[in-house]
Amino acid sequence: MSELSVRLADTGSMTTAVRTPATKTISTEADYPHMGWHDCRIHAISLAEHGEDGALPQVRLMLDLDYIVRWEEPAAAGSHLTFWVAPATLVFEGAWGISGEFGPLYEQLEIADLHKLDPADEHPEPSWHIEGQNFGFHLRAHGFRQHLRATPVHVHRKVLTSQERGGISFALPA
Repeated sequence: MSELSVRLADTGSMTTAVRTPATKTISTEADYPHMGWHDCRIHAISLAEHGEDGALPQVRLMLDLDYIVRWEEPAAAGSHLTFWVAPATLVFEGAWGISGEFGPLYEQLEIADLHKLDPADEHPEPSWHIEGQNFGFHLRAHGFRQHLRATPVHVHRKVLTSQERGGISFALPA
């Protein structure tokens, strides 16, 4: 797996290299115990069928989100937390049994937690519960892949601007 570790930052008159946390560009369910999605903003959700080589189509659930790679403690007393944030695509292949609810949608969708639950029936796939302040949904899938689409940016907020994240995207590596 490749890692992201340097971002070029435009400081006005010159461009400098900024050290960022070494971060895997692709994470999977094997990385789940070391990951967290608290306060990650969801910008878009895609639920689409796809099939390869003439196989029966499967459902692919994708979330376009701002993934908080790391929370930074304040550099000085009285300062606020800062964040390393990257636009990401979270993908659940072969998703099924999707259910949940949204609303009221007067706020943006921010993840409170993503839970992995052991199967409660004869199917081997775990249940995934994506929980937010104003939404929640469950699905079954073998696992997930999360792709960071750009190098993490060090910002003073937990969300990127549309320009910083390159707009809405479900882009996956080739």
